This record gives sequence, C-alpha cells and structure tokens, in this order.
Amino acid sequence: MITDIWFYALAVPAVLLLGMSKGGFAGGLGILGVPIMSLAISPIQVAGILLPILIVMDMVGVWAYRQTFHKENLFIILPGAVIGILVGLATASFVTDDFVRILVGLIAVGFALDYWIAKRGDAAPKPINRTKGTFWGTISGFTSFVAHAGGTPFQVYMLPQKLDKRLYVGTSVMFFAVVNLVKVPPYAMLGQLDVANLSTSLVLMPLASIGMILGIKALNLIPERPFYIFAYTALFAAGSKLLWDGINGMLA
Repeated sequence: MITDIWFYALAVPAVLLLGMSKGGFAGGLGILGVPIMSLAISPIQVAGILLPILIVMDMVGVWAYRQTFHKENLFIILPGAVIGILVGLATASFVTDDFVRILVGLIAVGFALDYWIAKRGDAAPKPINRTKGTFWGTISGFTSFVAHAGGTPFQVYMLPQKLDKRLYVGTSVMFFAVVNLVKVPPYAMLGQLDVANLSTSLVLMPLASIGMILGIKALNLIPERPFYIFAYTALFAAGSKLLWDGINGMLA
C-alpha cells in the first residue's frame, strides 16, 4: 500500500472530484483525476488504483439512475467501447500516456470551441447516429482503457443530442459501469491490480460513495441550460489541462 502523504493529499480531492463527476456534477472535470494523482505516482499505477474505485462509484450510480438511461444509445456505443478496450490492450506496450493526454485534450478543446464559436448551444438537438456512436464509443473505450479518460469522446457524441440532464447522466453512468467491468480482465493481465494497488484502492474507497452522493445532489439543484454551459466549460478546462500536460511530457 502507498504510504506517501503527498500522494494522499492529491488522491483525496481527485477521488472526490471523480465521484462528483460520476454523479453528474462537474462533468468533464472528472477526467482530471488521473492527471492530479499522476503528480505523485506514475499514470499507469494510478489507472490500476482507480479502477476498483470507479467500479464502486458505478454501483452507486447504477442504483441511482437504474430507471433513467437511454437504451438505444447504449446499444450503439457499447459495442464500439469493447472494440476500443481490445485495441488498448493490444497496443498497451506502444501507446504512451502523453499521447493519450494530447489526443483526448485535442478532442475536448476542439469540441468545446466548436460549441461556442459556432453557437451550437442554440442548434437543434442531433439525432442518434449509429456510425458516429460506434466511432466515438470506440475512442471512448480506448481512452478509458489507457487513462480512464473515456468521458470526453462520450460527451462528443452524447451532448449534441441535448437529452434531459438526468437521462444524459444516467446513460453515462450505465455506459461506464459496463466499460469499467470489461476493463478488469485486461488490467489484471497487465499486472495493474496487484496487492499494493488494491490495498491503496481500499483505503480511498469510502470517498467514492461520498463524491457520488454529492454529485447527484448538486445535479438536482442545477437547471437544464446552466448544466450544459457548465458541462462544456468543464470539458474545455479538462481538455486544456490534458493538452498542456501531454505536450510538456512529450517535450521533456
């Protein structure tokens, strides 16, 4: 188990932020969990520590949103996510963390800028699209496997549909509940679920449910339009942070 105080000083707020994001609040900022904890330990170890915690969060979320999710979207994007996870496993020894940070950062920043510059906030809701859903589901599965950063590609596909906020969040919860369970065997194969990582996960585990509950309560207090404005702002902030970290890492 990790005993470094600096690690826990970063891990506690990171896990709470992840929980609130899972609960539907601070949407895009949940992606910052891995970068924050990576200031103390390697991103690969962070991914292994966070997976059991994310699964606990998923269990809370599945119960909270068990009657509020979009089945048709899930049937489209989940097969793509499984493909993305398999690609991540096959390329695990080649793809660097900085490459994934830059990829996800570009997607996030570009999508948020497009929303603001083109004033897509006033555009009509986009319909379900099987081709786009499969593509972004695959990207989400891949980036989720590598760095638990599947939220941004998921948002790229789902946000333009302008679903009711609870329906959107419920779909996200169900999607990542399945994705994270599918990641367990590959993570175990790669040695990321060893005793040291799992014992550290256990210490941080209580924060998962606390963050989720806080996120769910916060979501219920926010009206529809401010929710989406905040979601895109958080998406841009998260993408900018990842882009900065990825470029610095590449140049180091």
